[in-house]
Amino acid sequence: MAADEYEIDVKPEIMLMEQVLGPLADGELRVPRFQRPFVWRPEQILNLFDSIERGYPIGSLLFWETSDRLASLDHIGDLPVPEPRPARPVSYVLDGHQRLSTLYATLRRPADAKRSTEQSDWMWWPYRVLGDVEDGPNRYRHWKQAEPPPANYLPLRAVLRTRDFLAYARDLAKRATPDMDVDRLTNEAEVVAQRIRSYKIAVVRLVDGSLSDAVEVFSRVNSTGQAMRPAEMVSALTYQTSGQPTLADRLDAMVEQIADTGFGEISSDAIFRAVLAVTGEDNVQEGRWDVLAKRVRTKLQEAADDTEEALAHAVIFLRDTVGVPLARLIPYDAQLMLLTTFFHHCPSPNARQVDELKRWFWVTSWSGHFAGANTTQIKQSIQEMRRFARDSGTVTPEAVRARPFPSRFDMRSARVRAFIIWELQEFPDRLDGDGNKIRPVDILARGATSAYRHIIIKPGLPAASSPANRLIMPTAPRTSVRSTLLDLPGSAFREHVLTSHGIPDKAMRRLAAGDDERFIEIRQSVLAERERAFMSSFGLSTDSGVGEADIDTS
Repeated sequence: MAADEYEIDVKPEIMLMEQVLGPLADGELRVPRFQRPFVWRPEQILNLFDSIERGYPIGSLLFWETSDRLASLDHIGDLPVPEPRPARPVSYVLDGHQRLSTLYATLRRPADAKRSTEQSDWMWWPYRVLGDVEDGPNRYRHWKQAEPPPANYLPLRAVLRTRDFLAYARDLAKRATPDMDVDRLTNEAEVVAQRIRSYKIAVVRLVDGSLSDAVEVFSRVNSTGQAMRPAEMVSALTYQTSGQPTLADRLDAMVEQIADTGFGEISSDAIFRAVLAVTGEDNVQEGRWDVLAKRVRTKLQEAADDTEEALAHAVIFLRDTVGVPLARLIPYDAQLMLLTTFFHHCPSPNARQVDELKRWFWVTSWSGHFAGANTTQIKQSIQEMRRFARDSGTVTPEAVRARPFPSRFDMRSARVRAFIIWELQEFPDRLDGDGNKIRPVDILARGATSAYRHIIIKPGLPAASSPANRLIMPTAPRTSVRSTLLDLPGSAFREHVLTSHGIPDKAMRRLAAGDDERFIEIRQSVLAERERAFMSSFGLSTDSGVGEADIDTS
């Protein structure tokens, strides 16, 4: 589509580092509030500078220059930025927030900026290690200790401004150890600084037009940065200048509100799609987000209020009725979205509806019903859930079979997450090697995968990947789960502990005899049989074998 059809001018430019960062420092280039917050990890910061020094492309930036005034962030990275001056044109960052925040908060960092052992401080102090570096090709480092870094650590805040660079060169000469060649290190630092200062950044500047025009252009531009997600796209396109919270703000608030209950962080994408479903939309998976935004613009604030209330009901149902203790264990985002849709239309379900929803959850989880679900399937599910909320019909898919017992423990598998939810309910009163009660959900909340420790660690043993080779069992430092199990004293005590974890006595005898594979096979058979018995209570059957733990996190 031609640019004039948008009533917006598209101007590609090539800019040097200081030409990009200067307007940020003057308040003339700003990050609109509908952008997602800074989410890069510390290693991504280092990799960005490594790419710049090597001359690799880091992707183009997309700015929108307009006379409109949008609510914008008052910090870039962790540094404050001034308000724009009156009557001056302002540009807004549509694509490149993460990269710009990294560049601005590190290269423009004041000398007196806070340093500490906290990641929120040290992550903004990257260094280029000068001289020979043996451990890996990337010479960029973070210094996490409280004391100053070695003299040959060039702080990136010193590379743009000559005064700061000279100050570093003097400090290097003063603090250099006898084995350091100061002249060679200084020359290397000059080369690094010159490469960063002279690095050319591709910028696409959109001039005039509306916010909808600008975001429409963005949606059609290929970018090597992290693309704007649908939730952010709709948030931008429905942005109001009246001071109301943006859709992105509301989604973040709902995520935080649920997390504060102890349930953990739920998927903001699932909430976003629930908001769309609450507005009456059926196509919540994909489509022309600009068209959708126009349809739902006037409904979003009310829909966000309604979604917030329905979401709370959905979480209570999952936690108290189904027995899902943590958000990270929900097998599919679609389940949370659909339950929120149901509770919007029916906040007080009757007993039949509650039983049906519980059956629906387990059947869809075990059968992989939403694995790779397409747009048509999700549309149909939303429509069925709305009808069911009116106490009409059912929602549980019929003529489906459960996936077999998973062959490996992988938290990215919905089948494994369903197994964990069942297993936490099947063995609620667990004991450690001293007979103390274990709170498995608390341990799981601290670290999902690491909570389930291997019993047998043996490379090359295929069965070692099985969930039957995992336990939630804290042990003494440098003590394995296996040795803890083998050292349990007294037959009655040992039986009590083993039963609390679903370890049959005949399996334990094989472990004591050194038959590791047979131990896993016996415990796996027992767990699978007990899980199938639970499945049968919902009218679901499964094969008795073992199958792949498909990775299906959608």
